This record gives sequence, C-alpha cells and structure tokens, in this order.
Amino acid sequence: MPRMLDVSDEVRAEIGDEEADRLLVGEDAPRSYDCTSCRTPGDPESDRTSTVLFVGEETAVLAFAHATCIPSQVVSVSEEQLQGAVASITGDSPAPAAPAAGEAPQNVPGGQAVLGITSGLVLIGGELHPALVVEPTAPIARPGSEGPGDDFLPLLIEQGFIPVMDTAQLPSALNGWSVLLAGGQLHAVLQPGIEGGRPVAWWQAHQALSVTDGWRAAVNKTQRVLIYAAPVGSIGQQPREDLLRDALDKAAAAGKLVAASMPLAGTPGA
Repeated sequence: MPRMLDVSDEVRAEIGDEEADRLLVGEDAPRSYDCTSCRTPGDPESDRTSTVLFVGEETAVLAFAHATCIPSQVVSVSEEQLQGAVASITGDSPAPAAPAAGEAPQNVPGGQAVLGITSGLVLIGGELHPALVVEPTAPIARPGSEGPGDDFLPLLIEQGFIPVMDTAQLPSALNGWSVLLAGGQLHAVLQPGIEGGRPVAWWQAHQALSVTDGWRAAVNKTQRVLIYAAPVGSIGQQPREDLLRDALDKAAAAGKLVAASMPLAGTPGA
C-alpha cells in the first residue's frame, strides 16, 4: 500500500475523487517508477512520491516524481510538448546523450525573435549551480513600439530579473517563475499566469532539451536553476562551460546581463 503517495487538491480536481482514491490505496499506483524530473528510480511504498499531471489541449498524462524533486501539481503544456514528454516518460523515445550545453529555440510572442537557451554549470562560492543562459537571435522591441531598439533586458527587469554586476554572486529568487523538467529533460521556463491562474510558458522547447548528468545532479541538489539573460550578440554559442562563464563575465561588465534564481516547477515559492 503506497502510503507515501501525494495527490494534491489540484490534481484530484482534474482526475476526480474516484481515481485519486484508487491511487492512494495502491490500485492504480505503480510499484516503482522513474522520477519524471531526475529519472532515477522511485518506490511509492518507501519514497515520498508526487503525482504530476501534464495537461495538453487534448491529452492528459499522469506521471510520478520524488516529492523532493517536484511536489504534486498540474502542469499545462502544449499538445506537441506533451507528446514529447510522454515518449520521454515511457521510454518509447530514449533521450540522446546529453551535451555539455545545448540550444533550443522558441518563438517570442509576436514573432519578433527566437530565444536560444544554453544549459551549463556555473561555479559560485565553490559550489556548482545549474544554469540556463537565454539569448535572442534578434533585438526584441517592446510590444506596440514602432522604431528599432532592443528592450529585452528592460522587459525582463520589469518582470523581476535583476541586473548582474558580479557573476560571483547568486541571483535573487524570482517569485512565481519556475523551470519544468520532465523525463529528466528541460521542457519549459514558466511564468505566473494571469490573475493567479496556472503558470504559462515564457519559453518552451520545441523538442525537449537534454542536459548532462552533472547538470541534473546539481539541480537535484540545489532544487533551483539560475537563469541568465543577455541581448542578442552578447553571449553566443560557447562550446565549453569555461568559455560560457567568460562570456557571462564580459556581458555583466558591459551592463548587458540580468539574472534570477527559480525553483523546479511548482516547488514552494513558485
């Protein structure tokens, strides 16, 4: 009997009381699972386990995760993204070997540019922190503006990102934002929904972004991801993490870097 399974009120409302009760008494709960976040094995009879419901436009998929990785929650994703998560969760489409850093483009609302995201580890205070570096492929103008210009950083500062003067300092937490890992891969960066609604994707991968085992181990330890953002042309595609750090240092020195710290999707403070 899986006494350590958690079904949140939000998940219960989506799947119904009958199904939720069957999970809690062990009828529909798995005997074991691969955590949808860290991809390591879990046992609902001995590990505190969260039910995580991924909801698309037409499909909903129930997954399981260590409660220390992600709390029980409902996560809204696109139907295309959900199908990719299903393949990753079920193992029908094994993830390729994860590079030290990768890039996954996403259209910015309004189609003004594409956001590239690179994953890497950043050393701060003698500890490795999982980081994502965001850089558009073109200048991003403020919605409704007509002239040329790049308002990417001012727009993010208005959302709560903080200018970085020293990359040796940990970025401050940004309430309401979070990073979604599913199947051990990066799927989205979420921002607060309108009027307290469900979080929505600020950035969402067209295809789940693989991360290294070291990156995944670091995020499982810290339970937070550092997000750095810079205007187009400030960082570039760096083949090594030491070069990525150098690029971050140069962007910070030039006043072209903002950052925030955010938890995995749905963790306290999100």
